[in-house]
Amino acid sequence: MRVVGLITEYNPFHNGHLHHLQESLRTAGADASVAVMSGHFLQRGEPALVDKWVRAEMALAAGVDLVLELPFPFACNSAPHFAAGALGSLAALGVVDAFCFGSEAGEIHWLDQVASVLVEKGAEIEKLTAGRLRAGVNFPTARAEVLTRLLPGLPVGEVASPNNILGIEYLRALRLGGKEIEPHTIKRIGAGYHDTAASGAIASATGIRKMIAVGEDVHPLLPPACQSILQEAMQSGHGLDSERLFVALQSHLLQDQSTLENIYQVNDGIERRLSLAALKASSFTELAEDAKSRQWTLTRMQRILIYVLMQAASSEMQAFVQAGPLYLRLLGNSEKGRKVLARVRKGKTLPLIADPARASHTLRKFYRGNEPLGRLAESMLQYDLRATQLYSLLQVNPVGEYRNRDYYEAVRQAGCGSR
Repeated sequence: MRVVGLITEYNPFHNGHLHHLQESLRTAGADASVAVMSGHFLQRGEPALVDKWVRAEMALAAGVDLVLELPFPFACNSAPHFAAGALGSLAALGVVDAFCFGSEAGEIHWLDQVASVLVEKGAEIEKLTAGRLRAGVNFPTARAEVLTRLLPGLPVGEVASPNNILGIEYLRALRLGGKEIEPHTIKRIGAGYHDTAASGAIASATGIRKMIAVGEDVHPLLPPACQSILQEAMQSGHGLDSERLFVALQSHLLQDQSTLENIYQVNDGIERRLSLAALKASSFTELAEDAKSRQWTLTRMQRILIYVLMQAASSEMQAFVQAGPLYLRLLGNSEKGRKVLARVRKGKTLPLIADPARASHTLRKFYRGNEPLGRLAESMLQYDLRATQLYSLLQVNPVGEYRNRDYYEAVRQAGCGSR
């Protein structure tokens, strides 16, 4: 059985994702698919529209065979760490033959060329990029300008486009990690990443979330198998209330500035900007906009706000990203996915966690003889559990009365059942 890996957020799963799934299977000549999916907080520093179990159910209903959660330290981080964590998870399964990502480029040659230069001339690129940042240019644009200088003919706009950025980082992670997984890309179709208007039956996840926020019908933009799953979650009040996110953040930001000093990536005076922004902002979006500067992207500032919410310690987060993913967290599988799991259990190089209640035992057994790494793995898992607890505070109607949902939510089967 040939297996293709997908790196996803599914926020929510829409027709563009279905196209990506089907084309990935076709392009890679695969029989089954594995999705590594972000949990409750996403790469761009935002909480997910609905929880990770609803999104896993949607993915399985649409045809994904196995859904794993990408641990928080990688899911809510910059493109290099996001890519390294996701590729590390796919490789650790021991059964993934290829992975396929969507890109604006639609062809892998020049993306891989850029990745190669990033690996070979990393120190030079970092130095030149830092100079552009000091001139007030934001990171994506600065990096693109430096790369086009080293590789004449590359269009700056293409290098700085969201999915191409991630694609380049996936390819760089493959080179740095020496992972034997074939890379493939397919061209993104329909609405662009940031577009809010639909293009036929395909809209961006951003556009769909905005449509949901104002009460517009998004059913035509979702695969039929996913429509009722999302509808039920939203009608039950299990979706996100962004006002609650803002209030939760204010409870931290209106404390003394010194309480922010040990938070991951809070440096270079960011704590002062956050404290000042908290005094006048009236929403999460305003908070991030008011706190950012010319060289700090809105996405970076949003991630920092999530680190504040999570009380993500700088020392811990740095240790996590240096170590890479330390476990594989199973969220759901199809019938075919069970067959993939049978192979995973023989070939995996990280412990597989299906039941967090047994996770400590699983991790200690796996890391026997390397207790410091085992303790780090337990700490990493605690971040995922904390993310679930905090996410429940942000829902219109939290699911159940017990916030430790990771301990009682079963692995999803074929998109709608439980084990």
